[in-house]
Order: sequence, then C-alpha cells, then structure tokens
Amino acid sequence: MKLPKSYYNLISFVGTVIAGISLFLIIFFTIVGIIYHETSTYLGLFAYIILPGFLILGLIIIPIGMLIERRRAKKRELKYVKKGWPVIDLNVDRYRNAVLIFGVGTIFLLVLSAIGSYEAFHYTESTEFCGTLCHKVMEPEYVAYQNSPHARVACVDCHVGSGADWYVRSKLSGLRQVYAVLTDNYNKPIETPIHDLRPARETCEECHWPEKFYSRQLMQEKHFLTDSLNTQWNIDLQMKIGPKHSALGLAEGIHWHVNPDVKIEYIPKRDNRKVIPWVKYTNLKTGEVTLYIDEENMLSEKKMAKAVEREMDCMDCHNRPSHHYYTPQEFIDHAMIAGDIPNDLPYIKKIAMDLFKDPYESKDTAIYTIKTYTKEFYAEKMPEILETRADDVEKAIEGMINAFSENIFPEMGVSWDEYENHIGHKTYNGCFRCHDDNHKSEDGKIISKDCNVCHTIILQGKPGEEQVTSIKEALDFMHPVELEEGWEEDLCSECHRYLY
Repeated sequence: MKLPKSYYNLISFVGTVIAGISLFLIIFFTIVGIIYHETSTYLGLFAYIILPGFLILGLIIIPIGMLIERRRAKKRELKYVKKGWPVIDLNVDRYRNAVLIFGVGTIFLLVLSAIGSYEAFHYTESTEFCGTLCHKVMEPEYVAYQNSPHARVACVDCHVGSGADWYVRSKLSGLRQVYAVLTDNYNKPIETPIHDLRPARETCEECHWPEKFYSRQLMQEKHFLTDSLNTQWNIDLQMKIGPKHSALGLAEGIHWHVNPDVKIEYIPKRDNRKVIPWVKYTNLKTGEVTLYIDEENMLSEKKMAKAVEREMDCMDCHNRPSHHYYTPQEFIDHAMIAGDIPNDLPYIKKIAMDLFKDPYESKDTAIYTIKTYTKEFYAEKMPEILETRADDVEKAIEGMINAFSENIFPEMGVSWDEYENHIGHKTYNGCFRCHDDNHKSEDGKIISKDCNVCHTIILQGKPGEEQVTSIKEALDFMHPVELEEGWEEDLCSECHRYLY
C-alpha cells in the first residue's frame, strides 16, 4: 500500500512500531482482563494508563517524522516537494490510502479512546488501585481498611466522593504523591490529619446522615487480665449515641455534636488536634453563644489571632473510621475471643502484652521475637505446657503474628501509638480533649467529664460474678485491678497509654 513519500523515514517507522506494539498490548491485556477478572493490579495500570500514553506518543512521532522528512527534501530540492501547503489529490493512490488510513484510524482511535478513558477512570477509582499500587506506602491503610466496617465501601467514596471536580483534585494531588513515592520522599508514618480531604458532610453523610442516626445502643465487651488464668472481665455499656427514642432526632446524646441546629467550633493547640483549649458553642435557633476555655493549655494572644476556627464534624471523633489500628490490649482480646489464641493457655495474655510493649524495627524481627519469647517463657516457667499443649502454643503464636500483622507495620512506622483514635477515652484522650472539667465559660459552665453523659454501665465483672442493673440505672465503674485511692480523678489515658 503506497503512502506519501514523506512517510518513509526512520522516525515515522519508529513511531509506527511504538503505536502498533502499544495497540496490540492494550488489546491483549484487555482480553486477559476480561477472561481473568481477578488479575494483577499492574495489568490495569499498563492497559489503561501507561500503554495508551505510548500509543499516543507513537502516533505523534509519525507526523513529526514526516515533517522532518519534508524539510530535508526541501533542502535536497526534490521534485515532489512543492512550496506552500501540500496538495492532497485523492486521484493519487498514496494520498487516497493516507486519507483512508487516517480517517478509519481516527474513528477507531476515538472509539478506543472512549473505552480506554472510561476504563482508566474506572481503574483509578478502584480499591485495588488505591491500596496496592504503592504497596509499601499504602499497605497499613489497605490492610486496616480490609478489616474495617467499611471494607465493602470503595476508597473513593470517602476520600473523593461524587463529581468531576473532586476527582480532578484528587488526581492532581496524586501526581505529587507519586513523585514523593518515586523519590522516596515521604513521611513514615504519613502525617495526619490530612487537610485536603473532602468535607465529611459531603461524603460520610451520603450514608450516615444525622436525621437518621440510631438512638441508644447496647455495647458488650470482653477483656482478659494478665494473670495466670487470663481472667475474663465483661462489661456492658448502654451507649447514648442518640436520645431514648429515635423520633426525638438529635436532641441529646453523643451525636448531638452534629445537630443541624447546633454549631460547635474549636481551635486546637497543634495541628494534630490532640489538645483543644478553645471551644465555641452556638445555638443556631436562638443565637446563644458560649465560649469554653481551658486556661492551662490556652494559646498565646498572638497565636490565637492567627488561629483558624474549625467547625466540628464526623471526623473530629470518627477520625479512624476505616483505618483503625487497634492497641495490643484490643487486638489480643479480639483474637482470644475469636479463638485464634487459646484463652485457657496459662499467661498467654501476659506474654502478648510483654511482646508488644516495645516497638520493632521490622516485621521479620517481630515474628522471630514472638516465636522465641513465647516458647522460652513456657520452657522456663511451665515446661509441661510445651509437652502437653504444643499445638495450642503454636496456634497462639500464629494468632499473635496475624494480629500483629493487621495492626502494626514497622517499615512504615505505623501503629496504634502513632495514629490515635479519638473515639472513647481509654487509651487516648479522645472525648477528654474537651470533656475534662477544665473547659469553663465565663458564667461558670463546664464541659463535663461525667461518664454517664455518654454511656452507662449496666453489667461488669467476672463471668458468673457480674454486677448487673436495669438499663434505666447505672453502675459505678469498678476497675478490674485494685488501684490506689484517687485513681477516679485521673484520666484513663494517663495509665492505659503506657501499659503496653
């Protein structure tokens, strides 16, 4: 098939080869993806993003080569090169063939581009793309996400939301992140909070909108002590997440903080929002405004003048909704309840707490230490356990390794200690960032730290020996371990943060 003479040059030939090979690979990878739906994450990256780029590059190189060849021909003063615009005569075979190839090729390329663009969009919106493409960086987030209540919710539903504008923003931000990964120039762990996320009211409230929040709920917890019997301790809480009846809306309860008729604003002492010295309450119906200030942690006048008030939303409490890294106390309790770690194996809870007291340099080091320390503990203290219950010891070791692998990631510096969860107040200050009896208004009002404001205890104690009361009553909290007098006045986090 004859084509214009200017096409016959090395540069255009190279462009044709690049475009041809890219097109073949795109079609090949697409077919593979259709036949084998569950395939490598990188196949989609090549098929829908990288190879189309090479295809377009090859198609651009072809006319560039033709232009260069025409200029060379002019210099050589060849007869087929004329001054002015080139003449396309469809009566000439080579021009007719070129127009035919260009026309059919353009239509084919437009159709392919439409399909490819959709697939590229779909792929870059996928959970696989978000979680596994940059494996080392995103492994902690991806693993925690898979074990979260939102494991069936796509990453982009929370991080991007609907609409083209936020999609474009996220991809532009992604370019900077890709550069950071390629140059190994990123924080370990990644710093939080992330400031360029879409407001929670535009994402979280697509499913969890305030008008449909639940009323009060029952929470049942089981814990194990670090004695020889791994003594179980049960506690049942009535959580006042809403009012007594859902028809009352957000008139009271924990979710009152996002009541549409109320506006809560605050100024944190630092960017991490762990200390909040200034809180402003506004009743949008009456116009009532109350300022609560913690004088002990208050910012200077100069810093207050520059500070920006943040309006409280879901993320101020639910800051780890899909990427929650449990504390050793929590993930070992969960494994013991699930049976992954035999809860009747003597001292196994103590062994686990000893193992996770200090951080590890790598996952391999942690695995080795878990295996050796557990076996050495029983060999020295209770050798009969290794003889009679060797299988249970191996099961416990495997359970501890699995629990560790889902919550602690040494290579990225990620753990429960780095990423605080603001729900509750046991290990972290959480609720006590404001509810500490230290935030006071000018007229003497305080933000109370009374536990019964948010929940009431209706059962607590060892199995078969529990204290129980009516759901309309509340028990005084009884600590599982006897403590010195005055502990009730301290924040839970003052001890529990440093027990691991």
